[in-house]
Amino acid sequence: MRTRRAKPPKIGGLWIGKAEIRPLRGSSVLEDAKGAFVNVVAWARDAEEFGPRRFLLTAALMLAFILRTAHAATPQAQPQSTQPPANQAPADPERQRANDLFKAGNFVEAMPLFEKLAADHPDDAGIKASWAFSVSAYAATLSDPELRKKARIRARAIALEAKKQGYISATVQMVLEIPEDGSEPSFSDKEEVDDSMKSAEADFARGDLEKARTGYLHALLLDPKNYAAALFIGDVYYKQHANGSAGEWFARAIQIDPNRETAYRYWGDALLAMAKPVEAREQYINAVIAEPYGRASWSGLAQWAQRTNARLNLVRMQDKVMLTQDGDKLSVTLDPSIPKASPNAVAWTAYGTTRVKWRADFSSRFPKEPKYRRTMKEEFDCLTAMANVMREQKDPSTLQDLDPAIQAVMKAQEAGLLEPFVFFNRPDTEISQDYGPYREAHRTMLYRYFDEFVVPKAVAQ
Repeated sequence: MRTRRAKPPKIGGLWIGKAEIRPLRGSSVLEDAKGAFVNVVAWARDAEEFGPRRFLLTAALMLAFILRTAHAATPQAQPQSTQPPANQAPADPERQRANDLFKAGNFVEAMPLFEKLAADHPDDAGIKASWAFSVSAYAATLSDPELRKKARIRARAIALEAKKQGYISATVQMVLEIPEDGSEPSFSDKEEVDDSMKSAEADFARGDLEKARTGYLHALLLDPKNYAAALFIGDVYYKQHANGSAGEWFARAIQIDPNRETAYRYWGDALLAMAKPVEAREQYINAVIAEPYGRASWSGLAQWAQRTNARLNLVRMQDKVMLTQDGDKLSVTLDPSIPKASPNAVAWTAYGTTRVKWRADFSSRFPKEPKYRRTMKEEFDCLTAMANVMREQKDPSTLQDLDPAIQAVMKAQEAGLLEPFVFFNRPDTEISQDYGPYREAHRTMLYRYFDEFVVPKAVAQ
């Protein structure tokens, strides 16, 4: 399963796909993989949330999102939501049959069963979520563009009903990403390639995997740089449990575009299925490095942590200073929750003072920028000032009461990995603009940060 790329960043918060980084009270180092970095991967904390398989490719691949089935550790036809579906009937043979077809990827066959179940159980929003997804998959099998559009509109309407009933799940949100007019994207600006891909997707939705792979191969021959074609060939092999062959094609997709997360994540899935957690860990890390601000990028690591009983060491850090403008003067205001005599106050004051200096010098440092914005370099300097002032404290006992997040900053600085720390733990819509160029020049350093600080070593099975 695939989804499209996240929407443009939202003012006032950074969208990690559809998960927004919101201000959180206090600062702490999170070590529980099921709740760690909650503003990035909490949506992935339950394996059942990954019923429909694998997402995140590009906005041009919304059709593809409809077609991949879940492979996560314990896939379920109906993902978890904040509100359990009503009238749960595990002994219902019709429901069991629909769920089995859905889990097997036979969405077209499951569709009429879910439609009947929805009529019989109108208050069960979980059934509607699966029905909506199945209708979306059915749309991909239709040759008439207008009929595809009508089916997509219907799928979105059903998902909206589920949402209105309080069923907030990944499946529902993804179906709601279909445009209101039901329009569909293309896989290529070359008509012959696009037609071949769409035909192969229809075959995939019908369960004809051999024919689907032939179609993807034809598209790749026509366009050797088509990322989706190489990726989906691998995904066919994955669905056939030929995980070694799947990995070869995922590697091919990575060669085409190393800055897309999906092929790394799919490859990690294949390796995990082969009981190779050490190798899977590497690919899941690479997925995050490729697209750290994408919805699905972190899901592989979350799944890996669950499967290996590991704890991700991710830092959540809330600003404890504000910059206030009084005429031409910019001053630092400390959060009243921090005692002024505490080491945390000293650290945050150094941070805020450095920010004031940066605001004053920004135009000279970045003459090509039309207006001020926060940059990685500014945040790096502010955190450096924070770490340095704490090291200057003559009484080591003062560090005992230091916020664990500030201690994490000091450790990252000691290791020479404070820049990656900024990108992965302190991003906003402005700082994230610096990530692409940095990744091109420092991919090894970004990997080091995850390898040494975030993801514990796996034990080979």
